[in-house]
Amino acid sequence: METTTIRKEAEEKMQMTIEFLDETFSRIRAGRANARILDGIRVEYYGSLVPLSNVATVTTPDAKTIMVQPWEKAMLKVVEKAIQDSDVGITPENNGEVIRLGIPPLTEERRRQLVKQTKQEAEEAKISIRNARREGIDEVKKAVKEGLAEDIGKDGENELQKLHDKYIKKVDEMFAEKEKEILTV
Repeated sequence: METTTIRKEAEEKMQMTIEFLDETFSRIRAGRANARILDGIRVEYYGSLVPLSNVATVTTPDAKTIMVQPWEKAMLKVVEKAIQDSDVGITPENNGEVIRLGIPPLTEERRRQLVKQTKQEAEEAKISIRNARREGIDEVKKAVKEGLAEDIGKDGENELQKLHDKYIKKVDEMFAEKEKEILTV
């Protein structure tokens, strides 16, 4: 196995970690209305659980409101209950036409909790990136034992280290951006 294949596999794992972290960060509420905080909500629709976006239009008319408009009027109560039962922590207001979610301003304590949660997610992403690097380096060492030239092996390890550094930096940047977003009143 050549080192480029090993490097590509490691980079794919690191990239998937970044994408997962981005998805996770998008669900962490930062004081502004963001339709993606409802992404995890599933609704009972004709006997099966489907994502909320499959049965309703979710919009943010302003910075403090999320509006959910079910495509079928019969779904209003079901959607409202699903939002109430979720961990979003916002009480929906149903006016018979649409469901509105007023995003309350975050307290200082809640902001600190969210930053802590964000930092934890970032740390888990870094661990995942380090694991991808370690697995890659183990593969390179195994290839060297099986006859790959040692200098090519060293180059492969250096490439993996550079990849690791690049993705760790990206995680740090994403965390700093999310922290700023959470702490901005």
